[in-house]
Amino acid sequence: MDNLHQLLLERHSIRRYTDAPVDADDVRLILQAALLSPSSKSKRPWQFVIVENRDTLARLAECKDFGTKPIGTCAFGVVVAVDAAESDCFVEDASIAAAFMHLQAAELGLGSCWIQVRNRFAADGTPAEDIVRETLGIPENLTIECIVTVGHKDEQRRPVDPDKLLWEKVHIERWRQIE
Repeated sequence: MDNLHQLLLERHSIRRYTDAPVDADDVRLILQAALLSPSSKSKRPWQFVIVENRDTLARLAECKDFGTKPIGTCAFGVVVAVDAAESDCFVEDASIAAAFMHLQAAELGLGSCWIQVRNRFAADGTPAEDIVRETLGIPENLTIECIVTVGHKDEQRRPVDPDKLLWEKVHIERWRQIE
């Protein structure tokens, strides 16, 4: 990518991946991006669990009843957990870290997808967090925000057309109702 704006136009959530592994240096860069992400008061309340094992990924793909297919096919997933006691902005801190991983993956030519975990449930009503926590041995004091899936893309998406951006959602100086 030549610049961030072009990367933003071209980045999409990718839900289908090839079987190709991701280079270890690329994995490191993606995790480095998460560790570089800003957090409220520089608390850095996040923790990351990297999962490459196919059986473990398959189990994580069962953590909720919809939208988890990318977990089962990605090269690796990053579980983003956060200590709510460390920061009242724990959701924001975890979300920014995940977003930085998405941007770094895109810059490397890889696909990624956010899989929401917090406040989601398996088909039997079990909280998704409980399934992820049990599968990976994550302590009870951590909230599990999401799983970021990463891999080589097995689908192509067109860049966003900047002419189709929803500028009506932007208000200048004060709220203005658009009719």
